[in-house]
Amino acid sequence: MDASKLGDIPHKPGVYIMRGGQGGIIYVGKAINLYKRVRSYFTESATPKTKVLASNIRAIDYVVTDSEFEAFVLENNLIKQHQPKYNIRLKDDKAYPYIKITTGERLPRVMFSRKRGKDKAKYFGPYISTTRMREILDLVHRLWPLRRCEKQFPRDYEKDRPCLNHHIGQCKAPCNKLVTEEEYNEYVAEAERFIQGKTAPVLERLTKEMNAAAEAMEFEKAAEIRDNINALNDLKQKQRVDTITDDQDVLALARDPEKGEALVQVFFVREGKLCGNERFMMTADSESEDDGTVLAAFIKQFYSEAAIIPKELLIGTPPAEKKLIEEWLSELAKRQISINIPQRGQKKDLVKLAQTNVELVMAQSHETIKQEAQRNNHALDEIAAAIGLPGPLARIEAYDISNIQGYESVGSMIVFEDGKAKNSDYRKFKLKAVVGPDDYAGMEEIITRRLARYQAEHIAFAKLPDIIFVDGGKGQITAAKKALASLDMDLPVCGMVKDERHRTRGLLFEGMEAALPKHSEGFKLVTRIQDEVHRFALEYHRKLRADSQVRSVLDDIEGIGPTRRKALLRHFKSIEAIAQADMDELLQAPSMNKSSAEAVLKFFEENIKGEIT
Repeated sequence: MDASKLGDIPHKPGVYIMRGGQGGIIYVGKAINLYKRVRSYFTESATPKTKVLASNIRAIDYVVTDSEFEAFVLENNLIKQHQPKYNIRLKDDKAYPYIKITTGERLPRVMFSRKRGKDKAKYFGPYISTTRMREILDLVHRLWPLRRCEKQFPRDYEKDRPCLNHHIGQCKAPCNKLVTEEEYNEYVAEAERFIQGKTAPVLERLTKEMNAAAEAMEFEKAAEIRDNINALNDLKQKQRVDTITDDQDVLALARDPEKGEALVQVFFVREGKLCGNERFMMTADSESEDDGTVLAAFIKQFYSEAAIIPKELLIGTPPAEKKLIEEWLSELAKRQISINIPQRGQKKDLVKLAQTNVELVMAQSHETIKQEAQRNNHALDEIAAAIGLPGPLARIEAYDISNIQGYESVGSMIVFEDGKAKNSDYRKFKLKAVVGPDDYAGMEEIITRRLARYQAEHIAFAKLPDIIFVDGGKGQITAAKKALASLDMDLPVCGMVKDERHRTRGLLFEGMEAALPKHSEGFKLVTRIQDEVHRFALEYHRKLRADSQVRSVLDDIEGIGPTRRKALLRHFKSIEAIAQADMDELLQAPSMNKSSAEAVLKFFEENIKGEIT
């Protein structure tokens, strides 16, 4: 391999993978500086063994990591997986824990292991964090009743009575044949899929079990399952920022001097979780504008229209006029905002991670970003032309309504700017004035509330859309226009209609359905918007449903205890029917008297569902 072809390898920590003539991996190594380490294989001072290796190299891949330690673990895993010809096998298994499934024995166990043995068991890992590994193992034993004893089968069948784990519900006692071997092995298979990261089937099963327990009024069981669901979701979402508790935006900048461009990447940290990121291309003359000037320009442009300004901005390079920008941001947010350049710890690591990513993106993907922007602009032009609107559709707001058995009706608002989803402007609504499955009234209410907040200069609703999309047809459009008329406002409203298979069909505007070819960029964008607003509404709907399964709204009515709650639900069958009942109908339910009936009537008159979130 010609050493002159190594110029693209970065000066960063990571792992390099050397391939031979047939594409197979012949060597894996790690480095603090990939560029320097790889070039050292092609110098005159290299050892004879290294020169033999270099003569067989036909291609080199690399993976950038955040630290030498992460590179070390990745290198170790790759060597164990591929066993390259020129590597010395590292013997450091004892340093990292594994999760072991003893598939070589009858009625397998799931357990902790410090060493990967040469047996028939399955090993998962190694895990860098022992704490994280133990969290996974603990959740496995909570979700699946697997044995932990060291008995051997069939030798030890029915030798002893079931142990304590069986009596506290954490083992099905296969040793006493209280569960069939086939059922037990299915538990093991499901646990294995979970350890591999396939959590969706487990969440689906637990949600069904929780709903079934709640419907059977087994609320303690439902609450226990809910806690397991929450623990599983928490485990999924844990990232490198788990110890950061405040809301932060992390900014990083990369430059392309030849093209006069800069790329800014923003990581959004909310409640300690890295929940998303966005990238923004900017024009920047490297000779007249330094990094601080570019960052200052970006902050002023981005946060002047941002719905949410976090408490802290983390950044690697201070922006020009830092103090003035902090004062300006604090004035916008009506609270103290700081811009910090972390010098150590996890915050510094997070800035470093953002910087690594923005540099790689700038090097590899800035053309893709520009092409995406061009494609989105073309799609917006197609939509505007199809419905006959002359102006640009820079900001589109889309709305949808979802119901939970006619009660707990919710609404969603999503935002697309320049053809891209703007997640920070998404909003969820709990309906106040609508009881029952009335999508039209719900649509009117949420749009009225959104626009009223704009008129009241609410910071989270400080920007109007160029057009409103509603998920539906004439009824939803009429409801949206009623909301606009009630506030003496005029904005175009467009319905997103579906075909008989519940798939996007097109747009309904001013009584006419717009023609958008199904393979056009405009049609694809409408489909994305419709799918996204429906997903967002349904996600909120499901969350409230999961919460409400283990707690009835009747719990909030003073004077209505467990006996009356059960009697009301058995008599009326649903919360919606109770909410719509009059005095005479309530008195017909068992255990109800005049004072308790009056309490129910008063509650539903004064407390018909919540606030915007």
